[in-house]
Amino acid sequence: MGRIAKGAWRNTSAIEYDASVYGQPSPPLGKCASVTGVKAIRRFTVRTVLPEKIAPLGKLAGNLRWSWHLPTSRLFEEIDPAAWAESGHDPVSFLGSVTREKLEQLAGDDALVQRIQELGADLESYLTEPRWYQSLGDDAPRSIAYFSPEYGISAVLPQYSGGLGILAGDHLKSASDLGVPLVGVGLLYQAGYFKQSLSRDAWQQETYPVLDPDGLPLTLLREEDGSAATVVLPLPNGRQLSAHIWRADVGRVPLLLLDSNVAGNDEAARNVTDRLYGGGGDQRLQQELLLGMGGVKALRIFQRLTGMPAPEVFHTNEGHAGFLGIERIRELMDPSNESPMSWEEALTAGRASTVFTTHTPVPAGIDRFDRSQIEHFFHAGLAPAVPTDRVLALGAENYADGDPAKFNMAVMGLRLAQRANGVAKLHGEVSRGMFSGLWPGFDTREVPITSVTNGVHVPSWVDPEIADFARANFGAESILDPQWNKVYDVPDTDIWALRRSLRSNLVDDVRQRLRSSWKKRGAADAELTWTDSVLDPDVLTIGFARRVPTYKRLTLMLRNPARLKALLLHPDHPIQLVIAGKSHPADEQGKRMIQDLVRFTDDPEVRHRIVFLPNYDIAMARTLFPGCDVWLNNPLRPLEACGTSGMKAAINGGLNLSVLDGWWDEMYDGDNGWAIPTANNGASADERDDIEAAALYDLLETQVGPRFYSLVPAEGAGAAGPSEPSRDGVPHAWIAMIKHTMATLGPAVSAERMLQDYVEKLYRPAWRAGQEASADQFSLAKRTAAWRSRIQGSWPAVQVEHVDSTGVSEDPQIGDSLTVNAYVSLGGLDPDDVAVEVAYGRALDSDELSEVTVEDLDVAENLGSGRYLFTGGIRIDHSGSFGYTVRVLPKHATLATKAELGLVVNA
Repeated sequence: MGRIAKGAWRNTSAIEYDASVYGQPSPPLGKCASVTGVKAIRRFTVRTVLPEKIAPLGKLAGNLRWSWHLPTSRLFEEIDPAAWAESGHDPVSFLGSVTREKLEQLAGDDALVQRIQELGADLESYLTEPRWYQSLGDDAPRSIAYFSPEYGISAVLPQYSGGLGILAGDHLKSASDLGVPLVGVGLLYQAGYFKQSLSRDAWQQETYPVLDPDGLPLTLLREEDGSAATVVLPLPNGRQLSAHIWRADVGRVPLLLLDSNVAGNDEAARNVTDRLYGGGGDQRLQQELLLGMGGVKALRIFQRLTGMPAPEVFHTNEGHAGFLGIERIRELMDPSNESPMSWEEALTAGRASTVFTTHTPVPAGIDRFDRSQIEHFFHAGLAPAVPTDRVLALGAENYADGDPAKFNMAVMGLRLAQRANGVAKLHGEVSRGMFSGLWPGFDTREVPITSVTNGVHVPSWVDPEIADFARANFGAESILDPQWNKVYDVPDTDIWALRRSLRSNLVDDVRQRLRSSWKKRGAADAELTWTDSVLDPDVLTIGFARRVPTYKRLTLMLRNPARLKALLLHPDHPIQLVIAGKSHPADEQGKRMIQDLVRFTDDPEVRHRIVFLPNYDIAMARTLFPGCDVWLNNPLRPLEACGTSGMKAAINGGLNLSVLDGWWDEMYDGDNGWAIPTANNGASADERDDIEAAALYDLLETQVGPRFYSLVPAEGAGAAGPSEPSRDGVPHAWIAMIKHTMATLGPAVSAERMLQDYVEKLYRPAWRAGQEASADQFSLAKRTAAWRSRIQGSWPAVQVEHVDSTGVSEDPQIGDSLTVNAYVSLGGLDPDDVAVEVAYGRALDSDELSEVTVEDLDVAENLGSGRYLFTGGIRIDHSGSFGYTVRVLPKHATLATKAELGLVVNA
């Protein structure tokens, strides 16, 4: 039996899922059901019919804008605070729990009805009125497709594991706020990511509660006849993979999630979307085929059913979705087209409008498959007109240190996109180095990977108390408002009181979560009275929460346990630590790191000052970020791509204490936190960790702690002398750092800034290139493809035969000019096909050039037989060692960068 049609709301306390649908045993329906084993033979969804006067509640609950729109979420809470808390702050579940009598009562409350109507009208205007993007007019894409394997939008839609998903969720929300016409594409995982708990001996345990789409803020996409819209992919051995399409509304942005758990699939196919990152091998490959190729098919169905404009830019968020490029090529090469394109033509057309974002700074974070796996699946007919050998070539590691037996998803993503970016300035540099093998002969700085530094969706992550504080003090709804500079005019005592309130909220939440965690570990209530006094709302509180791969160094703080204990118990300026994080289920080393840390936190001597909270998620984060005074991050530099958790702390007035990696490397200014020094002296791994841990302890002991506790040098003492509390007990220097952070760092880390950067740096250029390529029946794409084929075929014959220069005296000086002559053989190419450049600068002892300037040389003479003289002048612009060289590159108006084709001939 297939899934039953989704109604408006579902009473999750009374209706459970059909075991035949999910392939799992039904969960117990209370004690009676668990004893008798009674199971429903059929399941259906009961609609909650809302009285007309309060009907807008349905739309308010169904659109995920409520998750960041404070007036809407407060409306639901005020209707019934207890039921709202019981629902887990989920409007869909909440409305399903409200009785008919209660609904009629609400409809009779004129003030409440008016408020509901006003919020309904506000949502309607939000969804339809022009916003920032609409001010761009026609010079921008009408629709942009954004593909990601995970989305962290709200705790009620648990389809994320960590930073990649949270970033994707913030990307969609900010696109909605700005009016960017984005449509998201992803997968609907039956169990989402795992839930984490701890055993008595502190070992991570995973559970996978099955989600019911009918109880989520989703709508099944249906054909006009009412049947479920379905995407189908052929699989080997005559099998097929079918998927339904669920729609979530993220403000103005529709999010399409593909779900393989449908009738008609065999068990293996139904389990393709069972867990986020839960499987490997063929299951992971099928997930990525469904996301990429199936995602494009889902977009076409959505376009047909809703009239949405066809996406004009495709954004591949990490390599997991890279197969979307193959599906677009398949569409263009389809023999049923009136004029099917060749491989090169379709590749050229698709690349022009594709953007690829890489998020990993380490090769181990990239999905790689055996080439034979890819071949096996594509031979099943996934793209019949597309040559499989061409697909294999896209992911080939045919570069130094590559594995010829592997198919690399990130490499394919880069080869299928004309524009690519990392997620912070430093990460852009790291990515250019990591993928430089794809562009041999080019300087690393020329590798065509730019960067757009990540941001966070401010309305989602700013605590309601801070939002109220801003509104009361200077009328600002968002930290993006320039009036946040008025924070400098707010009395320090008010800021300090606000920070203490947020810290107290965190303390209350930690005590509740810690007690629950210990009960799951098997502790009795009588053993847990100590949890009632864990943490102190007046003690400096430091947060650390993230995934637990090795390079993030969860346990660096334990490097010297005695010193950490001394910091926690310091008589004058103690610290307290709140730590959270999940290790991938297959990462035994990460689990051991968690176990080591939890065993330290279990010590009765310090357990009131350091806690580990299992099952880190969005709900926990909403209290954790605002409640921490300092956010700690100590990855191995430069292995943090961006690290947006510290951004969320910053917009809540938290200060960062971090290694100069990711976003902090470019935004640390000395007044918004502290930089942990790194060991850059060639130390071993153990020595490096010892050095950096000691630096962390020193900062906490000598700078962070004393400043928080208002300790200032005693009268007549130097900076290193004895200290004493400030006279009024308010840490004015600390408050100054908070104000500076909120006024200056907040706008810089906003996802609105990030989206605007994407639009200007990537989306609009990709749209223009795509429009030009597809105009007039793709005539430019076809001409460009022919040109590329000719260049690639002729390039081996290109060479710089000889270079000389004139005009330099025996004693050259700054300002002197010289003429460079380059004799170049172009084989079968024309001078218009190439750029001949002279690169000059300071010559190092290795003959490598630094501080390089590049100038074009002009063709001066046709020497016959494909040989040409190129010449041009350069000026000596510095003293000391000076050098130059000449190189030849392809040149064409459609190239986004000089290095795009990866072809260069150096003298």
